[in-house]
Amino acid sequence: MSDCGCEADTARAGVDPAYRRALWIVVVLNLGFGACELVGGFVAGSQALKADSLDFLGDGSITLVGLLALAWSAAARSRTALVQGVFLGVLGAGVLVSAIWRAFNAVPPEADLMGGIGVVALVVNVAAALVLARFRGSGDANARAIWLFSRNDALANVAVIAAAALVAWTGSAWPDLVVAGVIAVIFLHSAYDIIRDARREMAERKPRGRR
Repeated sequence: MSDCGCEADTARAGVDPAYRRALWIVVVLNLGFGACELVGGFVAGSQALKADSLDFLGDGSITLVGLLALAWSAAARSRTALVQGVFLGVLGAGVLVSAIWRAFNAVPPEADLMGGIGVVALVVNVAAALVLARFRGSGDANARAIWLFSRNDALANVAVIAAAALVAWTGSAWPDLVVAGVIAVIFLHSAYDIIRDARREMAERKPRGRR
């Protein structure tokens, strides 16, 4: 991502007050709205909203860990990013299994409520992504992990809104379940990227001669 025009070095990311403020904003947005969306998902009966709300809550929790990790060494941040990647992978697998299970007892969600919550969620996630955009090219796996979380949320919300429109049009629960599965695939892809980057950083920092 060196061509994004938003370069920042890792050392600055660890001490820059603007970066710390950005992380706190993301934590508040994700945890606050995640709780609201989880309630909305149960009210609307939407599997996609529930999956997205877990993403919000997971992102908020892990971003909080990332905020605390700024005071740690580069090696500790790499290990933290590795844990973030594993967490995201587990969350993605859980959402995928849940969507498959619900497919055997599919009930159409409340499309209007689902779509409305999806629009608000998109606004929240775009705001979080914009706050973090300037730091995404720092080269630090932890900073990149946090950026990927917010980007994925925004992409998932676009899919949720589209699913709500399809549910309203077809009267079927399948668009909701398909989107939940898509969100899971996005989780798993980003988990792979984060784990790969963290492992590379850890390998680069390993003293020569150690196996």
